[in-house]
Amino acid sequence: MPYAIIETGGKQYRVEPGRFYDVEKLDAAEQTIIPLDQVLLVSPDGDDVDILIGRPLVEGAVVRAKILQHGKAKKVIIYKMRPKKHYRRKKGHRQPYTRLLVEAIEVNGVALSAAAPAALTE
Repeated sequence: MPYAIIETGGKQYRVEPGRFYDVEKLDAAEQTIIPLDQVLLVSPDGDDVDILIGRPLVEGAVVRAKILQHGKAKKVIIYKMRPKKHYRRKKGHRQPYTRLLVEAIEVNGVALSAAAPAALTE
């Protein structure tokens, strides 16, 4: 199974076609297909033999992803207390996220699931 390592929202993700991932919130409407062009590494066959490593990005590599939904993560509670000083603070935070479905990994316009690894090096 081919995979790629992409960067979005200041984080790096290992993505495969047909799987969904929760990333930092993106400014795009739901059910739209977006190109993610910050591709750091591509493995066309998934067995780590013909790896394309970018310096810093892989030229011509694009990951096409469909935005499934926007949402908020579970609440994280921040509680501060100083004993014997009557100081107590309780805060909560819910981080917004975007759920992506990776549809294809493309290198130079060729989708990896349909292409042979030798065709990508030419």
